[in-house]
Amino acid sequence: MQTFDHIIESLVDIIWGWPEAMPAMVVILLAFGLYITVRLGFIQIRKFTHGLKVVTGFYDDPDDEGDINHFQALTTALSATVGIGNIAGVALAIHIGGPGALFWMWITAIFGMAIKYTEVTLAQEYRETNPDGTVSGGPMYYIERGLGSNWKWLAVAFSISAAICAFLTGNAVQANTVADVMQSDFQISTWVTGLVTASLVAAVILGGIKRIGKVTSKLVPFMGVLYVAGAVVILLLNYDQVLPAFGTIISYAFNPMAGALGVGSGTLMLTLSFGVQRGIFSNEAGQGSAPIAHSAAKTDEPVREGVVALLEPLIDTLIICTMTGLVIVSTGAWDMQHKAAVNPATDSFSYTLTEGTANKSEVQSLYFSNGIPENGTMEHYNAPVDTMFTDANYSSPFTGRIELTESKNSDDYVVGDVYTKDGTELSTLYGGVVESGAPLTVRAFEIGLSPLFAGGGFLVTFAVLLFAISTSISWSYYGDRAAQYLFGFESIFWYRLAFVAMHFFGAVATLTTIWAFGDVMLGLMAFFNIVALFALSGKVYQITKSYFNKEHETPES
Repeated sequence: MQTFDHIIESLVDIIWGWPEAMPAMVVILLAFGLYITVRLGFIQIRKFTHGLKVVTGFYDDPDDEGDINHFQALTTALSATVGIGNIAGVALAIHIGGPGALFWMWITAIFGMAIKYTEVTLAQEYRETNPDGTVSGGPMYYIERGLGSNWKWLAVAFSISAAICAFLTGNAVQANTVADVMQSDFQISTWVTGLVTASLVAAVILGGIKRIGKVTSKLVPFMGVLYVAGAVVILLLNYDQVLPAFGTIISYAFNPMAGALGVGSGTLMLTLSFGVQRGIFSNEAGQGSAPIAHSAAKTDEPVREGVVALLEPLIDTLIICTMTGLVIVSTGAWDMQHKAAVNPATDSFSYTLTEGTANKSEVQSLYFSNGIPENGTMEHYNAPVDTMFTDANYSSPFTGRIELTESKNSDDYVVGDVYTKDGTELSTLYGGVVESGAPLTVRAFEIGLSPLFAGGGFLVTFAVLLFAISTSISWSYYGDRAAQYLFGFESIFWYRLAFVAMHFFGAVATLTTIWAFGDVMLGLMAFFNIVALFALSGKVYQITKSYFNKEHETPES
């Protein structure tokens, strides 16, 4: 199992992290985004209003082939893309790359709009009708039907990656996130949370895409408006900090500086690279997932669904991610220490010793006096911690030791027991730590809403719950279409049952390797899809030109 873990970690580094200065996958996705934007004449800008016209139902025809209307297709795709990345991903980008990373997320979104248009237009063009009258589409269909039978191997490879990714990243990881939040915030057992959320997911997905579309068309607008409304309230309360926050974001994008506590890279390439990566993860442009949902839309014009899809990166990244980023930067939460109860043994902590033995098998200790390390350092997300205490009132500074053993496989320490000076064993310490990911967003909302009421972070917690559940619902459809392509129409029901079971397993299990394996499959999906998009870009150009040259659709419409 340890060997398998190392293989997966190496694959993640190769797919998403090589070369370190600017990962090749990021370059490929950005290159295609720039290429297709220019080839289609900046369609994301010229035809933006046409997309709004389509999604509001102006062209809806219930007699058109398909399963759901344009708005339901948009919300189904958005329920998969709007999620943990908008809350945790933005915070992670700012923590590692500094505020300037948000600017590069914006750039990614602009190019991502053209990518989404391209892949969804192709999905509509090459979709197929199933025996029960429903439709199926996505990269596997436009690869085989658009590029020919010689490319079927690529379609199969994409489908395998998509089916596994849906099982893991789009399902088990989401369930695990919800279960962790409920356990840490409300002390609810993970199996209880897993049972409830698995039941909710099952109730929706076993009804097929029509029920999924009905649920997401109500859930996505509700959760999106609720989260953005909370952010808007914070920005209104801190109105004098909004313009300076924009200034910081733009300034740090080109001249990044590390924060006072060492937060942020201070290097342009890492700020740019991490901003782009988080942008791609957030809006999923080029990954090939959204076209599967959009292919179910009722329309006889592929371009109409394409212009609907280009709205997704705008909503996901340019609006929701921006709200998250502005709250984090304007409140100053990104570069300050926050009081928290901490477990010294979690992976977010790292330790160094200035003295001690070099024997890796021998237990060493980091000693504390009045809450301050004496013979080394204790860091949280690579930023120094503040004074450590033994009580939640922060009145008793920690004097004692944290036992450490050097890992045989890395330079990190394995944390053992924590003892006070009198020998009392502790599992929790209290102190000031720099946060990252979802906890950073929670802290920013707590700070921002504190003038009105306490506990503003629970709004983020509630959003995480809704986002994670809706993501599982939509990814179930992506996975069952991939299973159908691989094993036939009859496999869909069994895939859905397995999906529900995996959701419960994800809630109760430790998923470190599953997270990484899901990232590998996600990267492979994107690579296989981008190959097809480059090859079929000429076809998209022809479809686009033909549609907008029709009498009822002038180029200005």
